[in-house]
Amino acid sequence: MKIFFYVQHLLGIGHLKRAAALARALRRGGFEVALASGGFPVEGVEVSCQLPPARAADASFKVLLDEAGRPIDDEWKRRRAALLLDAWRASRADALLIELYPFGRRQMRFELAPLLEDARRLQPRPLVACSVRDLIQPKPAREAAALDLVERYFDRVLVHGDPAVARFESSFSLAPRLGERLAYTGYVVENVEASSSARGEVLVSAGGGAVGARLLETALRARELSLMKGAPWRVLAGVQAGDGQLAALRQAAPAGVTIERSREDFQALLGGCALSISQAGYNTVAEVLQARVRAVLVPFAGGGESEQTERAQLLAARGVCEVVPEAALTPQALAAAVDRAARAPRPEAGRVDLGGAARTTQLLKKWLS
Repeated sequence: MKIFFYVQHLLGIGHLKRAAALARALRRGGFEVALASGGFPVEGVEVSCQLPPARAADASFKVLLDEAGRPIDDEWKRRRAALLLDAWRASRADALLIELYPFGRRQMRFELAPLLEDARRLQPRPLVACSVRDLIQPKPAREAAALDLVERYFDRVLVHGDPAVARFESSFSLAPRLGERLAYTGYVVENVEASSSARGEVLVSAGGGAVGARLLETALRARELSLMKGAPWRVLAGVQAGDGQLAALRQAAPAGVTIERSREDFQALLGGCALSISQAGYNTVAEVLQARVRAVLVPFAGGGESEQTERAQLLAARGVCEVVPEAALTPQALAAAVDRAARAPRPEAGRVDLGGAARTTQLLKKWLS
């Protein structure tokens, strides 16, 4: 069975990483998967179809830039929409899986509307499903339109979260009207063995690094104020961090602190470290939960974003992390949270459903059969 999986990342790289993890799980489950990405390539993440890439100019997501850094225009849109349709038709897929849309990515309607119309006209009609994270950025004024698109084009909505932690209606109030279309899968995360080389470390990370500079800089100043000041600290700036930011962090780092751009073995390091300090993006949180590591989350809240804040608060309520709101982030506040986390027991296994990749595979097999 063949699946065509569309994903568009615009600022961070989390959407692409989650889609790639799902694609790998689906292939292990016997599917042939064509992963089509509309974002900029990310080292270490393989895709089947790389469309002309686009990214957001900033956290407002209002302006999209092409590969040359120019605002995209109508000709660029027509060209990319045609390339996407060609790739979709060539795949002859049994299922079309679209990440996030219509609950987000309205900027990509120029290519997703023709894609969905094409899928609807085919005979036999392919299964059409949305792949969406546990929580989305609430937009009450757009909910009715999103629901209408689901009812018109989508057979299923796969929510990659644990309803015991976060129900989809907490960020999309019309979720109950999705009825049997909606299915929870659990969080998507790959099982990785812990690395012994990180034993005793404090691991500080900011996802892809697009919006994490303030957290990393504050962590460097918080180290001397915390109980963990005698431990080695490793700070990962992220693949999207600029050369200037990386150089500034290295200049500011005291003895005992290692500054790196990124590590391919990040998840293994996370599993072996003493404590993690990070933002609260979906992928990082899922990896923190898989590693069962003591954690401090500083959710990104720029541009009016609330998704990370809600996720962090829900997990803190389950006793698996400490939280410092971005608005309250100071070296003193971060050091205090580090101390609380360091004194806490290691989170218990099984507190959150982490079987999202396998469950997604099972559900798609069931629906396609």
